[in-house]
Amino acid sequence: MENYPGVEVRLEDVLKEITDAGRITLNRLAPALNARSASLSKKLRPLLREGLIRTATQRKMIELNPEYGCVVGIDMGASHLHYALADFRGDILRDATEKIRPEDGPARLIAQIKEGLRRMVTLAANEHPGGKTANRVGKQARRPFALRGIAIGVPSPVDPVSGAVAFANNLPGWKNIHLARALEKEFRLPVVIENDANMAALGERWRGVARGVQSFVFIALGTGIGSGIVVDGNLVRGRTGSAGELFRLNVEWPRWDEDFGDIGYFETHVSGMGIAREGRKRLGAAANPQPGNLAAERDAYFVFEAFRQGNPQARAALIQVFTMLGVGISDIVAILDPDLIVLGGGVVKGAPKLLLTTLNRVVTRIQKEITPPIKISALEDKAQTYGAIYCALICGQKAALRRLT
Repeated sequence: MENYPGVEVRLEDVLKEITDAGRITLNRLAPALNARSASLSKKLRPLLREGLIRTATQRKMIELNPEYGCVVGIDMGASHLHYALADFRGDILRDATEKIRPEDGPARLIAQIKEGLRRMVTLAANEHPGGKTANRVGKQARRPFALRGIAIGVPSPVDPVSGAVAFANNLPGWKNIHLARALEKEFRLPVVIENDANMAALGERWRGVARGVQSFVFIALGTGIGSGIVVDGNLVRGRTGSAGELFRLNVEWPRWDEDFGDIGYFETHVSGMGIAREGRKRLGAAANPQPGNLAAERDAYFVFEAFRQGNPQARAALIQVFTMLGVGISDIVAILDPDLIVLGGGVVKGAPKLLLTTLNRVVTRIQKEITPPIKISALEDKAQTYGAIYCALICGQKAALRRLT
């Protein structure tokens, strides 16, 4: 490059910048990559020839070519699987959600994931038979269809060395499970595995309220609780991949020596399962449908339903849980001093106004001058899914570039 001798623009950086922007002009893309427009335009030629990118709106804008192929992003929770098939620009074409039985163990759940992927890809391949390449789904050849990558957000730290699901505390038996390896062997495609809250943070920064925010914390409040931390634009994973694992927090020092089991002190109280437990305590067994399995036992829906009907005990249960969450957020603010706190996950939808009111009251009381804005995710319960789509796009792009070089 003329302005930066010795510094070479990498094609994967070009694609990532276009992915992050959605659409961008060459005049804006060049300075973002510390390049001159004339030299960068040469870099774009092989990407245009391959069909990875295209020009739009009278050739003034550059964007990913949505027709280059598709990716699948999966949000793997402690009670569900959410699959989303997206085009190569990241727009969702179809999605599906199915329940899981956490007590069934890793082998059955992996088989369920494989079957769900086969089903979604087969439907998409039948609807879009004109793909540029033929992929194999399992052991059976399908109609030509360009599936470029798969990414899954998992409720666990991911080992930074082996890539294994290290410890999914809400999924019995999920310790050191090589999920990515199993799926890559089955589908012969690049597979990315990432902690679900980290995925959510990436999704929120890509298409949500954290777009353009350099430092923020995404708190995923579902069956369990976790967080994704972004500092100076970079995802923080930690030494063992466990950064942001809020279930490990303890907010009451006299109980420091108690054993709360795999779910830890904080998640025992501040989570969907914590709300369900507190709801059963306050509302009695009659207010809660008889749980039929582990997933049903953890479901807090009955507490939110009672709250919407004006039940004061349900309201008190939620305020107690939200207050404890506010104390936890205050501790996070003291350590990280982020620009923004984002709340996402299924539980957030239950009583969003009460949640925000309680959190702002608690965090402002504890931290006063340094309380950051606290916002609900713009992506609702799909932040993890969009993060998975984003990761699948990036890994699909890298695979395509390897074929070009």
